Amino acid sequence: MKCSIIIRAFNEEKHIGKLLDGIACRESQHTVEIILVDSGSTDNTVQIAEEKGAKVVRIRPDQFSFGRALNLGCQRATGDILLFASAHVYPVYTNWIDRMLAPFDDAKVGLTYGRQIGNHLSKFSEQQLFAKWFPAVSNYDQPIPFCNNANTAIRRSLWEQMSYDESLTGLEDLHWAGTIQQQGYKIAYDADAVIVHVHEETPRKIYNRYYREAIAFKRLKPHARFNAWNFVYLSATNILSDYIAAAHEGTFLTNVFDIPVFRVLQFWGTYQGYRFIGTLDRTLRERFYYPNEFFRRERADQSVQTLMKQIAYD
Repeated sequence: MKCSIIIRAFNEEKHIGKLLDGIACRESQHTVEIILVDSGSTDNTVQIAEEKGAKVVRIRPDQFSFGRALNLGCQRATGDILLFASAHVYPVYTNWIDRMLAPFDDAKVGLTYGRQIGNHLSKFSEQQLFAKWFPAVSNYDQPIPFCNNANTAIRRSLWEQMSYDESLTGLEDLHWAGTIQQQGYKIAYDADAVIVHVHEETPRKIYNRYYREAIAFKRLKPHARFNAWNFVYLSATNILSDYIAAAHEGTFLTNVFDIPVFRVLQFWGTYQGYRFIGTLDRTLRERFYYPNEFFRRERADQSVQTLMKQIAYD
Protein backbone atom coordinates (compact mmCIF):
# COMPACT_ATOMS: atom_id res chain seq x y z
CA MET A 1 0.00 0.00 0.00
CA LYS A 2 1.34 3.45 -0.90
CA CYS A 3 0.81 6.33 1.50
CA SER A 4 0.98 10.02 0.61
CA ILE A 5 1.68 12.25 3.63
CA ILE A 6 0.21 15.71 2.99
CA ILE A 7 1.40 18.57 5.18
CA ARG A 8 -0.09 22.07 5.18
CA ALA A 9 2.40 24.75 6.18
CA PHE A 10 2.91 28.47 6.58
CA ASN A 11 6.15 29.74 8.15
CA GLU A 12 6.85 26.49 9.99
CA GLU A 13 10.66 26.42 9.86
CA LYS A 14 10.76 25.94 13.62
CA HIS A 15 8.81 22.67 13.49
CA ILE A 16 8.74 21.16 9.99
CA GLY A 17 12.19 19.59 10.26
CA LYS A 18 11.25 17.61 13.34
CA LEU A 19 8.16 16.19 11.65
CA LEU A 20 10.13 15.18 8.55
CA ASP A 21 12.90 13.65 10.67
CA GLY A 22 10.27 11.65 12.53
CA ILE A 23 8.84 10.38 9.26
CA ALA A 24 12.35 9.41 8.13
CA CYS A 25 12.72 7.27 11.27
CA ARG A 26 9.70 5.18 10.32
CA GLU A 27 9.69 1.42 10.46
CA SER A 28 7.02 0.77 7.86
CA GLN A 29 6.20 -1.82 5.26
CA HIS A 30 4.47 0.82 3.13
CA THR A 31 5.83 3.07 0.39
CA VAL A 32 5.67 6.73 1.45
CA GLU A 33 5.76 10.05 -0.39
CA ILE A 34 5.67 13.46 1.28
CA ILE A 35 3.85 16.48 -0.13
CA LEU A 36 4.12 19.92 1.47
CA VAL A 37 1.38 22.42 0.61
CA ASP A 38 2.90 25.82 1.35
CA SER A 39 0.68 28.89 1.55
CA GLY A 40 3.23 31.66 1.14
CA SER A 41 5.95 30.99 3.72
CA THR A 42 8.56 33.75 3.97
CA ASP A 43 10.98 31.74 6.12
CA ASN A 44 12.94 28.55 5.35
CA THR A 45 9.98 26.14 5.48
CA VAL A 46 10.09 25.25 1.78
CA GLN A 47 13.88 24.91 1.70
CA ILE A 48 13.88 22.55 4.69
CA ALA A 49 11.10 20.44 3.19
CA GLU A 50 12.81 20.16 -0.19
CA GLU A 51 16.13 19.24 1.39
CA LYS A 52 14.38 16.41 3.22
CA GLY A 53 12.76 15.04 0.08
CA ALA A 54 9.27 16.53 0.11
CA LYS A 55 7.41 17.56 -3.02
CA VAL A 56 6.26 21.16 -2.66
CA VAL A 57 2.91 22.49 -3.85
CA ARG A 58 2.30 26.22 -3.53
CA ILE A 59 -0.96 28.04 -2.94
CA ARG A 60 -1.30 31.82 -2.97
CA PRO A 61 -2.13 33.28 0.44
CA ASP A 62 -5.20 35.09 -0.85
CA GLN A 63 -6.56 31.79 -2.21
CA PHE A 64 -5.96 29.75 0.93
CA SER A 65 -8.52 27.81 2.87
CA PHE A 66 -7.90 24.60 4.80
CA GLY A 67 -10.03 22.59 2.40
CA ARG A 68 -8.41 24.08 -0.71
CA ALA A 69 -4.91 23.36 0.58
CA LEU A 70 -5.88 19.76 1.32
CA ASN A 71 -7.42 19.30 -2.11
CA LEU A 72 -4.31 20.63 -3.84
CA GLY A 73 -2.16 18.19 -1.90
CA CYS A 74 -4.51 15.32 -2.68
CA GLN A 75 -4.44 16.17 -6.38
CA ARG A 76 -0.66 15.83 -6.42
CA ALA A 77 -0.65 12.66 -4.33
CA THR A 78 -0.23 9.21 -5.87
CA GLY A 79 -0.88 7.08 -2.79
CA ASP A 80 -3.80 4.79 -2.06
CA ILE A 81 -4.04 6.35 1.40
CA LEU A 82 -3.79 10.10 2.05
CA LEU A 83 -2.34 10.87 5.49
CA PHE A 84 -2.69 14.44 6.72
CA ALA A 85 -0.34 15.95 9.28
CA SER A 86 -0.02 19.45 10.62
CA ALA A 87 3.40 21.02 10.07
CA HIS A 88 3.75 21.54 13.82
CA VAL A 89 3.30 17.93 14.90
CA TYR A 90 5.78 15.08 15.15
CA PRO A 91 5.30 11.33 15.66
CA VAL A 92 6.23 9.69 18.94
CA TYR A 93 6.81 6.13 17.68
CA THR A 94 8.51 4.66 14.63
CA ASN A 95 5.40 2.67 13.68
CA TRP A 96 3.14 5.74 13.48
CA ILE A 97 2.42 5.30 9.78
CA ASP A 98 1.66 1.59 10.07
CA ARG A 99 -0.69 2.25 12.98
CA MET A 100 -2.52 4.86 10.92
CA LEU A 101 -2.86 2.55 7.93
CA ALA A 102 -3.69 -0.73 9.70
CA PRO A 103 -7.44 -0.06 10.10
CA PHE A 104 -7.80 0.19 6.32
CA ASP A 105 -7.45 -3.60 6.14
CA ASP A 106 -11.18 -3.39 6.83
CA ALA A 107 -12.72 -2.34 3.51
CA LYS A 108 -15.47 -0.44 5.33
CA VAL A 109 -13.04 1.89 7.12
CA GLY A 110 -12.94 5.17 5.24
CA LEU A 111 -10.99 7.29 7.73
CA THR A 112 -8.52 6.76 10.55
CA TYR A 113 -7.29 9.34 13.00
CA GLY A 114 -4.70 9.05 15.73
CA ARG A 115 -4.03 10.31 19.20
CA GLN A 116 -2.69 13.80 19.88
CA ILE A 117 -0.82 14.90 22.98
CA GLY A 118 0.94 18.11 23.94
CA ASN A 119 4.41 18.87 25.21
CA HIS A 120 5.97 21.31 27.67
CA LEU A 121 4.95 24.23 25.43
CA SER A 122 1.25 23.31 25.48
CA LYS A 123 -1.15 25.31 27.58
CA PHE A 124 -2.69 23.36 30.44
CA SER A 125 -6.25 23.77 29.19
CA GLU A 126 -5.28 22.50 25.76
CA GLN A 127 -3.73 19.45 27.41
CA GLN A 128 -7.14 18.82 28.95
CA LEU A 129 -8.76 19.10 25.53
CA PHE A 130 -6.28 16.62 24.05
CA ALA A 131 -7.05 14.15 26.85
CA LYS A 132 -10.80 14.54 26.26
CA TRP A 133 -10.76 14.38 22.46
CA PHE A 134 -8.01 11.77 22.06
CA PRO A 135 -8.34 9.12 24.79
CA ALA A 136 -5.92 6.27 25.45
CA VAL A 137 -8.37 3.62 24.20
CA SER A 138 -8.81 2.86 20.48
CA ASN A 139 -12.20 2.62 18.78
CA TYR A 140 -12.31 1.14 15.28
CA ASP A 141 -15.99 1.88 14.64
CA GLN A 142 -16.57 5.27 16.18
CA PRO A 143 -20.25 6.26 16.33
CA ILE A 144 -19.73 10.03 15.92
CA PRO A 145 -18.14 11.85 12.94
CA PHE A 146 -15.19 13.27 14.85
CA CYS A 147 -11.59 13.44 13.66
CA ASN A 148 -8.82 16.01 13.34
CA ASN A 149 -6.73 16.53 10.23
CA ALA A 150 -3.58 17.21 12.22
CA ASN A 151 -3.31 13.40 12.34
CA THR A 152 -5.80 11.72 9.98
CA ALA A 153 -5.70 9.31 7.04
CA ILE A 154 -8.37 8.70 4.40
CA ARG A 155 -8.89 6.52 1.36
CA ARG A 156 -7.94 8.30 -1.84
CA SER A 157 -10.83 6.61 -3.63
CA LEU A 158 -13.30 8.32 -1.28
CA TRP A 159 -11.63 11.71 -1.69
CA GLU A 160 -11.97 11.33 -5.46
CA GLN A 161 -15.71 10.92 -4.94
CA MET A 162 -15.94 13.87 -2.56
CA SER A 163 -13.22 16.47 -2.06
CA TYR A 164 -12.98 18.78 0.96
CA ASP A 165 -15.27 21.79 1.18
CA GLU A 166 -13.07 24.75 0.26
CA SER A 167 -15.48 27.39 1.54
CA LEU A 168 -15.48 26.38 5.21
CA THR A 169 -13.40 28.41 7.67
CA GLY A 170 -12.64 25.26 9.64
CA LEU A 171 -14.07 21.83 10.51
CA GLU A 172 -13.67 20.64 6.92
CA ASP A 173 -12.42 17.39 8.44
CA LEU A 174 -15.57 16.85 10.53
CA HIS A 175 -17.78 17.69 7.56
CA TRP A 176 -15.98 15.13 5.37
CA ALA A 177 -16.06 12.50 8.13
CA GLY A 178 -19.77 12.96 8.66
CA THR A 179 -20.48 12.58 4.96
CA ILE A 180 -18.62 9.28 4.55
CA GLN A 181 -20.14 7.94 7.75
CA GLN A 182 -23.59 8.64 6.34
CA GLN A 183 -22.53 6.61 3.30
CA GLY A 184 -21.86 3.61 5.53
CA TYR A 185 -18.10 3.88 6.04
CA LYS A 186 -16.45 3.48 9.43
CA ILE A 187 -14.34 6.02 11.27
CA ALA A 188 -11.49 4.39 13.19
CA TYR A 189 -9.51 5.91 16.06
CA ASP A 190 -6.12 4.39 16.90
CA ALA A 191 -4.81 5.53 20.27
CA ASP A 192 -1.33 4.13 19.51
CA ALA A 193 -0.83 6.33 16.42
CA VAL A 194 0.50 9.14 18.61
CA ILE A 195 1.75 12.55 17.57
CA VAL A 196 2.81 15.55 19.65
CA HIS A 197 0.87 18.64 18.56
CA VAL A 198 2.75 21.84 19.34
CA HIS A 199 0.55 24.93 19.60
CA GLU A 200 2.41 28.14 20.41
CA GLU A 201 -0.55 30.47 20.10
CA THR A 202 -0.92 34.07 21.17
CA PRO A 203 -4.21 35.03 22.84
CA ARG A 204 -5.38 36.48 19.54
CA LYS A 205 -4.71 33.20 17.73
CA ILE A 206 -6.58 31.20 20.38
CA TYR A 207 -9.61 33.46 20.01
CA ASN A 208 -9.36 33.40 16.23
CA ARG A 209 -9.20 29.60 16.06
CA TYR A 210 -12.44 29.14 17.97
CA TYR A 211 -14.09 32.07 16.20
CA ARG A 212 -13.60 30.65 12.71
CA GLU A 213 -14.48 27.12 13.84
CA ALA A 214 -17.72 28.41 15.32
CA ILE A 215 -18.57 30.13 12.03
CA ALA A 216 -17.99 26.83 10.25
CA PHE A 217 -20.03 24.85 12.79
CA LYS A 218 -22.93 27.29 12.52
CA ARG A 219 -22.92 26.84 8.77
CA LEU A 220 -22.88 23.05 9.07
CA LYS A 221 -25.50 23.07 11.85
CA PRO A 222 -27.71 26.13 11.15
CA HIS A 223 -30.02 25.43 14.08
CA ALA A 224 -27.21 25.23 16.64
CA ARG A 225 -27.21 27.90 19.35
CA PHE A 226 -24.54 29.36 21.61
CA ASN A 227 -25.72 32.32 23.66
CA ALA A 228 -24.24 34.56 26.35
CA TRP A 229 -25.35 32.14 29.06
CA ASN A 230 -23.47 29.32 27.32
CA PHE A 231 -20.37 31.52 27.24
CA VAL A 232 -20.55 32.31 30.96
CA TYR A 233 -21.50 28.81 32.06
CA LEU A 234 -18.94 26.93 29.93
CA SER A 235 -16.15 29.38 30.74
CA ALA A 236 -16.79 29.07 34.48
CA THR A 237 -17.24 25.30 34.60
CA ASN A 238 -14.20 24.59 32.44
CA ILE A 239 -12.02 26.98 34.42
CA LEU A 240 -13.10 25.25 37.63
CA SER A 241 -12.49 21.80 36.13
CA ASP A 242 -9.03 22.83 34.93
CA TYR A 243 -8.17 24.33 38.31
CA ILE A 244 -9.12 21.07 40.03
CA ALA A 245 -7.03 19.06 37.56
CA ALA A 246 -4.07 21.43 37.93
CA ALA A 247 -4.27 21.24 41.73
CA HIS A 248 -4.35 17.45 41.52
CA GLU A 249 -1.22 17.52 39.34
CA GLY A 250 0.53 20.05 41.58
CA THR A 251 0.67 22.75 38.89
CA PHE A 252 -2.09 25.08 40.09
CA LEU A 253 0.10 28.12 40.74
CA THR A 254 1.95 27.65 37.46
CA ASN A 255 -1.31 27.76 35.51
CA VAL A 256 -3.47 30.00 37.69
CA PHE A 257 -3.56 32.79 35.08
CA ASP A 258 -3.20 30.81 31.85
CA ILE A 259 -6.26 28.64 32.49
CA PRO A 260 -8.88 31.43 32.64
CA VAL A 261 -7.25 33.27 29.74
CA PHE A 262 -7.44 30.21 27.49
CA ARG A 263 -10.98 29.21 28.47
CA VAL A 264 -12.44 32.71 28.19
CA LEU A 265 -10.84 33.19 24.77
CA GLN A 266 -12.05 29.75 23.69
CA PHE A 267 -15.69 30.40 24.52
CA TRP A 268 -15.72 34.10 23.69
CA GLY A 269 -14.41 33.22 20.22
CA THR A 270 -17.11 30.56 19.96
CA TYR A 271 -19.80 33.01 21.05
CA GLN A 272 -18.70 35.66 18.57
CA GLY A 273 -18.44 33.08 15.79
CA TYR A 274 -22.04 32.02 16.34
CA ARG A 275 -23.10 35.65 16.04
CA PHE A 276 -21.30 36.14 12.72
CA ILE A 277 -23.56 36.99 9.80
CA GLY A 278 -22.28 37.52 6.28
CA THR A 279 -19.64 36.21 3.92
CA LEU A 280 -15.87 36.07 4.07
CA ASP A 281 -14.23 39.08 2.48
CA ARG A 282 -10.48 39.45 1.96
CA THR A 283 -9.94 41.22 5.27
CA LEU A 284 -11.61 38.49 7.29
CA ARG A 285 -9.79 35.79 5.35
CA GLU A 286 -6.46 37.45 6.20
CA ARG A 287 -7.46 37.62 9.84
CA PHE A 288 -8.37 33.93 9.95
CA TYR A 289 -5.32 32.44 8.31
CA TYR A 290 -2.32 34.77 8.62
CA PRO A 291 -0.39 36.85 11.18
CA ASN A 292 -1.25 40.53 11.52
CA GLU A 293 1.67 41.86 9.52
CA PHE A 294 1.83 39.25 6.76
CA PHE A 295 -0.28 40.90 4.07
CA ARG A 296 1.03 44.36 4.86
CA ARG A 297 4.55 43.03 4.46
CA GLU A 298 3.58 41.23 1.25
CA ARG A 299 2.06 44.38 -0.21
CA ALA A 300 4.97 46.45 0.97
CA ASP A 301 7.31 44.04 -0.61
CA GLN A 302 -0.48 8.12 27.44
CA SER A 303 -0.68 4.59 27.75
CA VAL A 304 0.73 2.82 24.73
CA GLN A 305 2.03 -0.62 23.84
CA THR A 306 5.46 -1.29 25.35
CA LEU A 307 6.71 -2.90 22.12
CA MET A 308 6.48 0.40 20.29
CA LYS A 309 9.83 2.02 19.58
CA GLN A 310 10.03 5.68 20.52
CA ILE A 311 11.75 8.12 18.16
CA ALA A 312 14.78 9.87 19.67
CA TYR A 313 14.83 13.53 18.63
CA ASP A 314 17.81 15.81 19.15
